Amino acid sequence: MSTTPTSAGDLALPITDPGLERRLKVQLARVEELLARHASSRSTFVTEAARHLLEAGGKRFRPLLVLLAAEAGPNPDAEEVRTAACVVELTHLASLYHDDVMDEALVRRGADSANVRWDNHVAILTGDFLFARSSELTAELGRDAVRIQSKTFAQLVEGQILEGIDPEPGVDPVDHHLEVVAGKTGALIATSALYGARFAGASPEIERALTAYGDIVGTAFQLSDDILDIASETGESGKTPGTDLREGVPTLPVLLAKRSTDPADARLLELLESDLATDDAAHAECLALLRAHPAMDEARRYVVGRAHQAKDLLTALPAGPVRDALEAFADVVAVRTS
Repeated sequence: MSTTPTSAGDLALPITDPGLERRLKVQLARVEELLARHASSRSTFVTEAARHLLEAGGKRFRPLLVLLAAEAGPNPDAEEVRTAACVVELTHLASLYHDDVMDEALVRRGADSANVRWDNHVAILTGDFLFARSSELTAELGRDAVRIQSKTFAQLVEGQILEGIDPEPGVDPVDHHLEVVAGKTGALIATSALYGARFAGASPEIERALTAYGDIVGTAFQLSDDILDIASETGESGKTPGTDLREGVPTLPVLLAKRSTDPADARLLELLESDLATDDAAHAECLALLRAHPAMDEARRYVVGRAHQAKDLLTALPAGPVRDALEAFADVVAVRTS
């Protein structure tokens, strides 16, 4: 999920109710203060490294979802809700440090990545430090939260590992990709919604619905980035269009296109198997062929279908601004693929 910094006062979710928006902004500001505190060390150097990406910005989508889900319970202002919001954001930040090392990234959130500013060792250990801080906070939330966080972390890491390997024999590459995205992105977003509902005292029915919603809509949002990487002319996904294609990163439209047995797709399939990293002409040709291919509409239908499934789960919530905001976000996921 893109983490392009937002301007001050913006929220990463479409909130139209003024009262709800005010409450979320107040809560998010308190979470920001806690994040700065928990990303601190006795060492000035460690504090600087740990706060590097935190201070670079980001949408704070995951902690915001914790806070919004908490609004579905009777105690949205509980201290445990803010602690849980810190847990998910610190976990997310830690994963970014590790991702940048694995991807050899140069920039993150408009700033030098930690591995560039310092080196890989500092970046990896800083990620470890933030994971440790997240674990400390999780322990404050109780044994069940520790179990949930451990399971979520395992899914996140497993998704990251699976992204870097080929599917096992007999496994459909599309299914493999969906499993990667569900682990890397969907799991932590699902836990964000779960934490918010649980620590605000929501009913088990609402908790289950919001957890499933987070899993589905988080995964669908990431898959919509797959589509935008090819379809966008303006870099809506936060990257130059065709970046994943150029780097040979598997995405949903590409994997669907590779299923084709139509002789008319021979040139496209040839290009998809070639090295597009340095051949600008081949990259442009491949991008144009993909944009016109039925795989794009197939990928869009899949994402839209998942967004609708996420909305259907929200019938467990009472009508009102919280449900409206969550439904609106599912609509955003569907519309942004067009």
